[in-house]
Amino acid sequence: MQNQVKENYTISGFFVFFLIAVSQKTGIVSNFQSLVVRDAGQDAWISVMLLGLSLHLIIWMVYKMLGYPAKDVIDLHRTIFGNFMGNSLSLLLVGYFFIISLFVFRTYIEIIQVWVFPTTQTWALAAIFICMIYYFVSGGFRVLTGVCFFGFLIPSFLIFFLYFPIRQGDLQNLMPVLNHSFLDLLKASKSSSFIYFGIETLLIYFPFLKLPEKTAKWAHIALHYGTFEYTVLTVVTLMYFCQGLLKHTLWPSLGMTKIIEFTFITRFEYIFIFLWLMVIIPTICIPIWCCTRIMKRVATLKPRLSLPFILATLLIAALMFNERMNIDVFEKFIIEMRFYFIYAYIPFIFIIYVIRAKIGINRK
Repeated sequence: MQNQVKENYTISGFFVFFLIAVSQKTGIVSNFQSLVVRDAGQDAWISVMLLGLSLHLIIWMVYKMLGYPAKDVIDLHRTIFGNFMGNSLSLLLVGYFFIISLFVFRTYIEIIQVWVFPTTQTWALAAIFICMIYYFVSGGFRVLTGVCFFGFLIPSFLIFFLYFPIRQGDLQNLMPVLNHSFLDLLKASKSSSFIYFGIETLLIYFPFLKLPEKTAKWAHIALHYGTFEYTVLTVVTLMYFCQGLLKHTLWPSLGMTKIIEFTFITRFEYIFIFLWLMVIIPTICIPIWCCTRIMKRVATLKPRLSLPFILATLLIAALMFNERMNIDVFEKFIIEMRFYFIYAYIPFIFIIYVIRAKIGINRK
């Protein structure tokens, strides 16, 4: 049965831009530059650009599958695989979105502990953030959309501070261009695939869009924006760091903010980290909301019951990663999982959907 969303719960189509753009900003405070440079060297910016451009095809597939009339991936699973198998696959997505939230959640806590409050216990920071997440997710999808809007707007001015590392950078670090094979560029793209989080959540909130068939342009614009932003950031990082140092640098973007000083503030990285909380919170909240939405649709479990359980599990799971080595292993797992979900599972579902649609038309 197709999922119908009341109009007072839907959002205008242009908000898709903020939902996707904010989700993709999370990777800026990660160490994606260190990962991508290992395979592509000074051509790392090409790998990041190719990855972003390739995702336009994935967005096109999503809109083709879920549009006319609007539905979510749960309806799609039931249509293709039947109720039992479809619901089982949908429940697996709960684990997928939960793991994404856990990764962003634990990574940001680690940044706070390393850069700002090194003596603060993980459970204390996690508990504070859990309360914030509960407040926003319990407000519903429209509230999360508003948080994404401000999460995009407020930290956007930080991009102008790239002037400082550019001023100290060296263009020679980008030479020679195209000095790596196409296979090396693809390997580098895979290692940085997690920076484009956000597209897969479209599979869940698609029915909440007003006239969703007309919102595709905003999704593509958001992806263009994210691709441009990450490409520029990668170029600036390569100019600022030598490759040998960059390969062993954790959080290169934060490292570049350390050189920014004003007469009234000397630790600009503190401002950067705490402003980025406006980006991190919606990036965690939206996948958590997706988990509650799936459980409501499949298991008829209301969000007010499922949300506390999910957040309690998130808190416990975050405490299990108490060493950097564990987080590194988790990061590698996230990269693999996310890559195959985007580039294998979504095209697989799309192919089956197209075949079933062709068969249906021929029978008629």
